[in-house]
Amino acid sequence: MPQNETRPVANNMSVANNGRGTGNRRSTANPEAPATEDADPRGTEFPADYTIYKPNPRTTGGVVRFSLNRAKAALFVDAANQSGEKQFDWENKITMKWNLSDIGQVLATLQGGQAQAKLFHQSEKANSTFELSVRDDPGRAPYLLGMSRQIAADKSVRKVAIPLTHGEAAVLEATLRTAVSRLIGW
Repeated sequence: MPQNETRPVANNMSVANNGRGTGNRRSTANPEAPATEDADPRGTEFPADYTIYKPNPRTTGGVVRFSLNRAKAALFVDAANQSGEKQFDWENKITMKWNLSDIGQVLATLQGGQAQAKLFHQSEKANSTFELSVRDDPGRAPYLLGMSRQIAADKSVRKVAIPLTHGEAAVLEATLRTAVSRLIGW
Protein backbone atom coordinates (compact mmCIF):
# COMPACT_ATOMS: atom_id res chain seq x y z
CA MET A 1 0.00 0.00 0.00
CA PRO A 2 1.42 3.44 -0.88
CA GLN A 3 2.56 5.60 2.02
CA ASN A 4 -0.46 7.93 2.12
CA GLU A 5 -3.19 5.58 0.97
CA THR A 6 -6.51 5.54 2.78
CA ARG A 7 -8.40 2.29 2.74
CA PRO A 8 -11.79 1.32 4.19
CA VAL A 9 -11.76 -1.98 6.02
CA ALA A 10 -14.49 -4.56 5.53
CA ASN A 11 -15.71 -6.56 8.47
CA ASN A 12 -16.60 -9.64 6.35
CA MET A 13 -20.04 -9.91 7.93
CA SER A 14 -23.10 -10.34 5.77
CA VAL A 15 -26.78 -10.91 6.35
CA ALA A 16 -28.76 -13.45 4.36
CA ASN A 17 -31.30 -12.15 1.86
CA ASN A 18 -34.67 -11.97 3.55
CA GLY A 19 -36.62 -11.74 0.31
CA ARG A 20 -37.25 -7.99 0.23
CA GLY A 21 -36.49 -6.24 -3.04
CA THR A 22 -34.44 -3.05 -2.76
CA GLY A 23 -32.65 -2.39 -6.00
CA ASN A 24 -30.27 -3.61 -8.66
CA ARG A 25 -27.48 -5.20 -6.60
CA ARG A 26 -24.84 -7.83 -7.26
CA SER A 27 -23.77 -10.10 -4.39
CA THR A 28 -20.09 -10.00 -3.47
CA ALA A 29 -20.40 -13.63 -2.35
CA ASN A 30 -20.96 -14.59 -6.00
CA PRO A 31 -19.70 -11.77 -8.26
CA GLU A 32 -20.54 -13.83 -11.38
CA ALA A 33 -24.25 -13.89 -10.48
CA PRO A 34 -26.35 -11.53 -12.56
CA ALA A 35 -27.64 -8.37 -10.91
CA THR A 36 -31.27 -8.71 -9.90
CA GLU A 37 -33.92 -6.22 -8.95
CA ASP A 38 -34.79 -8.14 -5.77
CA ALA A 39 -31.28 -8.56 -4.35
CA ASP A 40 -31.01 -7.36 -0.74
CA PRO A 41 -28.14 -4.88 -0.18
CA ARG A 42 -27.66 -6.33 3.31
CA GLY A 43 -26.60 -9.57 1.62
CA THR A 44 -23.49 -7.82 0.32
CA GLU A 45 -20.32 -7.10 2.23
CA PHE A 46 -19.57 -3.46 2.93
CA PRO A 47 -17.06 -1.53 5.00
CA ALA A 48 -18.17 -1.18 8.62
CA ASP A 49 -15.21 1.03 9.50
CA TYR A 50 -13.39 3.94 7.92
CA THR A 51 -9.66 3.55 8.52
CA ILE A 52 -6.93 6.01 7.59
CA TYR A 53 -3.50 4.39 7.38
CA LYS A 54 -0.40 6.61 7.42
CA PRO A 55 2.69 4.39 7.60
CA ASN A 56 6.09 5.84 6.74
CA PRO A 57 9.62 4.45 6.22
CA ARG A 58 10.78 5.79 9.62
CA THR A 59 7.99 3.73 11.33
CA THR A 60 6.71 6.88 13.06
CA GLY A 61 3.33 6.83 11.30
CA GLY A 62 -0.07 5.96 12.64
CA VAL A 63 -3.56 4.75 11.88
CA VAL A 64 -7.00 5.98 12.95
CA ARG A 65 -10.18 3.90 12.65
CA PHE A 66 -13.77 5.16 12.94
CA SER A 67 -16.33 2.42 13.78
CA LEU A 68 -20.06 2.89 14.17
CA ASN A 69 -21.71 0.88 16.96
CA ARG A 70 -25.49 1.24 16.72
CA ALA A 71 -26.10 -0.97 19.76
CA LYS A 72 -24.19 1.49 21.94
CA ALA A 73 -25.43 4.53 19.97
CA ALA A 74 -21.86 5.70 19.54
CA LEU A 75 -18.95 6.04 17.18
CA PHE A 76 -15.72 4.47 18.41
CA VAL A 77 -12.44 6.05 17.34
CA ASP A 78 -9.26 3.96 17.67
CA ALA A 79 -5.72 5.17 17.00
CA ALA A 80 -2.47 3.23 17.01
CA ASN A 81 1.16 4.03 16.31
CA GLN A 82 3.14 2.32 13.60
CA SER A 83 5.21 -0.54 15.02
CA GLY A 84 6.97 -1.78 11.87
CA GLU A 85 6.72 -1.68 8.11
CA LYS A 86 2.95 -1.62 7.45
CA GLN A 87 2.33 -2.82 11.03
CA PHE A 88 0.49 -0.99 13.81
CA ASP A 89 0.45 -1.45 17.59
CA TRP A 90 -3.26 -2.23 18.04
CA GLU A 91 -2.59 -3.79 21.48
CA ASN A 92 -1.70 -0.31 22.81
CA LYS A 93 -4.34 1.59 20.89
CA ILE A 94 -6.13 4.68 22.11
CA THR A 95 -9.93 4.41 22.05
CA MET A 96 -12.58 7.08 22.44
CA LYS A 97 -16.35 6.65 22.40
CA TRP A 98 -18.04 9.59 20.67
CA ASN A 99 -21.61 10.75 21.02
CA LEU A 100 -23.48 13.08 18.66
CA SER A 101 -22.02 16.20 20.28
CA ASP A 102 -18.46 14.94 19.73
CA ILE A 103 -19.18 14.11 16.09
CA GLY A 104 -20.70 17.59 15.65
CA GLN A 105 -17.53 19.28 16.88
CA VAL A 106 -15.40 17.41 14.35
CA LEU A 107 -17.90 18.02 11.53
CA ALA A 108 -17.87 21.76 12.30
CA THR A 109 -14.11 21.78 11.69
CA LEU A 110 -14.29 19.66 8.54
CA GLN A 111 -17.02 21.94 7.16
CA GLY A 112 -14.99 25.11 7.79
CA GLY A 113 -17.03 26.44 10.71
CA GLN A 114 -14.07 26.46 13.09
CA ALA A 115 -10.31 26.05 12.84
CA GLN A 116 -9.99 23.28 15.42
CA ALA A 117 -11.99 20.59 17.19
CA LYS A 118 -10.80 19.56 20.65
CA LEU A 119 -12.46 16.72 22.54
CA PHE A 120 -11.54 15.73 26.09
CA HIS A 121 -12.88 12.60 27.80
CA GLN A 122 -12.05 11.89 31.44
CA SER A 123 -12.52 8.69 33.43
CA GLU A 124 -11.08 7.22 36.62
CA LYS A 125 -8.58 5.18 34.60
CA ALA A 126 -7.43 7.67 31.96
CA ASN A 127 -7.89 10.98 30.18
CA SER A 128 -8.20 10.96 26.39
CA THR A 129 -8.05 13.79 23.87
CA PHE A 130 -8.83 14.14 20.18
CA GLU A 131 -7.78 17.15 18.14
CA LEU A 132 -8.41 18.01 14.51
CA SER A 133 -6.74 21.19 13.28
CA VAL A 134 -6.80 23.03 9.98
CA ARG A 135 -3.28 23.98 8.85
CA ASP A 136 -2.52 26.91 6.54
CA ASP A 137 1.02 25.87 5.58
CA PRO A 138 0.97 24.98 1.84
CA GLY A 139 3.95 22.66 2.34
CA ARG A 140 2.03 20.44 4.74
CA ALA A 141 -1.17 18.41 4.72
CA PRO A 142 -4.20 20.68 5.24
CA TYR A 143 -5.37 18.88 8.41
CA LEU A 144 -3.66 17.31 11.42
CA LEU A 145 -5.49 14.70 13.47
CA GLY A 146 -4.14 13.73 16.87
CA MET A 147 -5.23 11.51 19.75
CA SER A 148 -3.63 11.04 23.14
CA ARG A 149 -4.32 9.07 26.31
CA GLN A 150 -2.85 9.57 29.77
CA ILE A 151 -3.17 6.67 32.18
CA ALA A 152 -4.13 7.91 35.65
CA ALA A 153 -2.17 5.26 37.60
CA ASP A 154 1.30 5.96 36.24
CA LYS A 155 0.76 9.22 34.28
CA SER A 156 2.17 7.58 31.11
CA VAL A 157 1.06 9.19 27.84
CA ARG A 158 0.48 7.65 24.42
CA LYS A 159 0.07 9.87 21.37
CA VAL A 160 -0.85 9.29 17.73
CA ALA A 161 -0.82 12.03 15.10
CA ILE A 162 -1.48 11.75 11.37
CA PRO A 163 -1.82 14.31 8.58
CA LEU A 164 -5.00 14.31 6.46
CA THR A 165 -5.31 15.32 2.82
CA HIS A 166 -8.32 17.21 1.48
CA GLY A 167 -9.60 13.94 0.01
CA GLU A 168 -9.29 12.06 3.29
CA ALA A 169 -11.01 14.92 5.11
CA ALA A 170 -13.87 14.88 2.56
CA VAL A 171 -14.41 11.14 3.04
CA LEU A 172 -14.20 11.52 6.83
CA GLU A 173 -16.83 14.27 6.69
CA ALA A 174 -19.15 12.08 4.59
CA THR A 175 -18.55 9.16 6.96
CA LEU A 176 -19.36 11.26 10.03
CA ARG A 177 -22.49 12.71 8.41
CA THR A 178 -23.68 9.16 7.67
CA ALA A 179 -22.91 8.13 11.26
CA VAL A 180 -25.07 10.99 12.57
CA SER A 181 -28.00 9.89 10.39
CA ARG A 182 -27.68 6.28 11.48
CA LEU A 183 -27.32 7.14 15.18
CA ILE A 184 -30.42 9.34 15.01
CA GLY A 185 -32.26 6.62 13.12
CA TRP A 186 -33.01 8.51 9.89
